[in-house]
Amino acid sequence: MSARRSRLWVLFGGAALSLAAALAHAQLPAPSASSPPKASATPSTPTVHIEPAADDLLPVPGGTFTMGADGVGERDEQPAHSVTVASFQLDKTEVTNQKYLECVSAGACQPYRDTVARGFHAGPEAGFRGPDQPVVGVSWFDAGAYCAFRGKRLPREAEWERAARGEDGRKYAWGNEAPDAARLACFGRKVGAKGATTMPVGSYPEGRGPYGHFDLTGNVWEWTADVYDPMAYERAGRDRGEPGTCEQVLESLAMLRKGKRQGYTGSNPIPTTCERALRGGAFNYPGGGLRASNRVHHPAQWRMLVAGFRCAKDASAEPK
Repeated sequence: MSARRSRLWVLFGGAALSLAAALAHAQLPAPSASSPPKASATPSTPTVHIEPAADDLLPVPGGTFTMGADGVGERDEQPAHSVTVASFQLDKTEVTNQKYLECVSAGACQPYRDTVARGFHAGPEAGFRGPDQPVVGVSWFDAGAYCAFRGKRLPREAEWERAARGEDGRKYAWGNEAPDAARLACFGRKVGAKGATTMPVGSYPEGRGPYGHFDLTGNVWEWTADVYDPMAYERAGRDRGEPGTCEQVLESLAMLRKGKRQGYTGSNPIPTTCERALRGGAFNYPGGGLRASNRVHHPAQWRMLVAGFRCAKDASAEPK
């Protein structure tokens, strides 16, 4: 199967079902949750006290790295270019069900969507709800609320790719070796097949990124802070990893539609709203699409079986 992105294709034997169709069954109102804010909004900071999680961050040094790629993947991940970011910290694993439920219990987070496995025809919900499996069925807003609860934030796209590619511009988080489902990452699983679920975080130590982070490739797609901008690499802020504003993005999307440039952002229709960028691949994704430069996008309010997140934090100030 081609590695082209089409709203995170779900593989069912020889057929392919778009995630958008599967979500038609999964996007029911969340229990006790209010209607989600508009996608261009910023996650609000919860009124409860911040609850830090100890020993869960790893540092990522600031510097200049290669973001994007030349001649591979989708048009929106080209060209390769130099980006400079400041030092920051990033969760060493994806946020787990257990950690997320601590936020729910504290009243700072909405419950995760507990019907996504059924809506995705992926077997029992329990197969994705182990305490150490990555939380799924959470929106971009949910992810932002959780990170704020921990005194953190979602990583920017450029920060995520810096953590995955390091100084050497590697193709995958572990390096340039071809993906290996036995040793390096959780991917390529046939949805609905026996055992075709996510794995507990940290299950693939050989697949760690250049700074020690687990599961940057595979398991679940990870929400990032940024508005998805298909033209980000052509804008004035590209050397800082800064996308355009929502208004600029909408203009670019309209231009792509007018020019009939279908396929620029993947195989599904070009978005008509400001969506959010996700990175990393998922348990059901084909190996060919796991490159660290790959970008996907979805409405911020969607709660999907294949999407979770990890949090970031600004680097601590150096002692004077």
